[in-house]
Amino acid sequence: MKLFKKIALVILTVIVLSSLGGYIYFQQKFTPPDNYLNVSGTAENIPVKWISENENPYFALLLPVKISGLDQTFYMQLDSGSPITVFYKNSLESISEKFRNKSEKNQFSTAFKVGNMNVASTTFEVLNYGKKIDLKDSDAVRIIGTIGTDLLEKRITVLDFKNNLCSFTETMNEKSFSDFEFKKRKILIPANLENENLKLLYDSGASGYELITTKEIWEQYRTKNSKVKIEKGNSWGNVLSVYSAAAKKKIQFNTLIMDLSEVTYIEGTSDLQKFLMKRSGMQGMIGNKLFLNHKLTLDCKNEKFRVE
Repeated sequence: MKLFKKIALVILTVIVLSSLGGYIYFQQKFTPPDNYLNVSGTAENIPVKWISENENPYFALLLPVKISGLDQTFYMQLDSGSPITVFYKNSLESISEKFRNKSEKNQFSTAFKVGNMNVASTTFEVLNYGKKIDLKDSDAVRIIGTIGTDLLEKRITVLDFKNNLCSFTETMNEKSFSDFEFKKRKILIPANLENENLKLLYDSGASGYELITTKEIWEQYRTKNSKVKIEKGNSWGNVLSVYSAAAKKKIQFNTLIMDLSEVTYIEGTSDLQKFLMKRSGMQGMIGNKLFLNHKLTLDCKNEKFRVE
């Protein structure tokens, strides 16, 4: 009997240690690095640029930027699903020789401007991603990187989708704002759908979609017998299958009730991504398309937001 107790105790100890080890692993792996951005000034009413793909006119939201030492206007995608601001190696190397002198950790020091707001860091990460930049083509959309939530943490962000403008301010009257969660630089917004309280990840990187959820919930929300649109998505080079269908639902943020006209689910995500989504407590993901003709204001530092 004592032997069985000892075996049970050993098994229990292994389970506890494994769980603790897993928790520490995920905490370390998915905790973003410190925010090294040095931000000064503000940006007011910056025109945003939409790019289309697969007949989706809101595939990505771009902001015009100026790089220190270069005269041309470039663009960076605003991606609230990314906890850090990154640059694309393939794009930078086609711009200037100076960007080829990086450290072994694929980091470099530079500065860029959005309007009158200056953003600098000694540790911008560089990804092996992007396309060659054509400086001679005046009509080319020169995309050189991604702006993440490390910048949103430094400024109050106003996304005026009705007028296609973006602002980054330092102060604002937040009397009518509501609370949201800003965990590991992920934006988790509370909403109500079908009389159910939800926690939804706002990911502007999934720009052209309203609500992304599981296949099971997608089946519940979609309009029955509606046509299914199938697209190929791209998540940092990983090809995904994206299924969208019409919906006719109402979604509520605080006191504002909005139309939900489309619902989406994705195949091709890893088991790890699904596990992390479940562990975070979020029940779906929302993109920019949901907020068209509305204004979304995010104060990530104080975890306050407003949709109007």
